[in-house]
Amino acid sequence: MPNADRNTPHGCSDTGCNWDTPAQVSAAIFEWIETWYNPRRRHTSIAHRSPAEFEHLHRTAATAA
Repeated sequence: MPNADRNTPHGCSDTGCNWDTPAQVSAAIFEWIETWYNPRRRHTSIAHRSPAEFEHLHRTAATAA
């Protein structure tokens, strides 16, 4: 889970990161990307929608068809 400032993955602070294994680093990066960066980021290739919004619209259209 991201820190309160939402700029660094959980486990990091001003003094560095505290992970014991590469798997923990990978999990923290994945969690940060999926919970903060990608769902909110708007992409020009999908009409300036966030990935979450685009997927919702796609699922709604597919269900209606």
